[in-house]
Amino acid sequence: MSEISRLLDANHGYASARANVRDPKPSRHLAIVTCMDARIDVFAALGLHLGEAHVLRNAGGRITEDMLRSLAISSHVLGVDTVVVMQHTKCGLAGVTDEQLQAQTGADLGFYPILDHAEALREDVDILTSAPYLEPVRVISGVVFDVESGEITDVVRVERH
Repeated sequence: MSEISRLLDANHGYASARANVRDPKPSRHLAIVTCMDARIDVFAALGLHLGEAHVLRNAGGRITEDMLRSLAISSHVLGVDTVVVMQHTKCGLAGVTDEQLQAQTGADLGFYPILDHAEALREDVDILTSAPYLEPVRVISGVVFDVESGEITDVVRVERH
């Protein structure tokens, strides 16, 4: 059975039992930006349920132009006022350079490598706080998820009034 067939079969069971959340606005006014790493179960790790938060994922959980685009919609159209940027231990972007990743992938892109989680989170929080179109966002937090223990460390937090 192909991987796609397995996914479609699994969907049949899900569709019949799923919670039907009608409102596209996250009920906790929350957005989580995190890594695409398959070891992170965002909902379980943060005690969230379907309909409570937007979850935006990319390599490294970094604030990129596309994350800013999504957060602009989240905050202005869908009522988000709190953003958590969640990086994690043992990330594939930790301890490498753009040049190494460009050579490995053959892609001439900026990969937003992470040399130090605290520094990267401060950079990303600064990007969010300096974007004038994200003024509706009142709380911005940067945290690190430990993929071995499941624990989260609060690194940086900004609260605006």
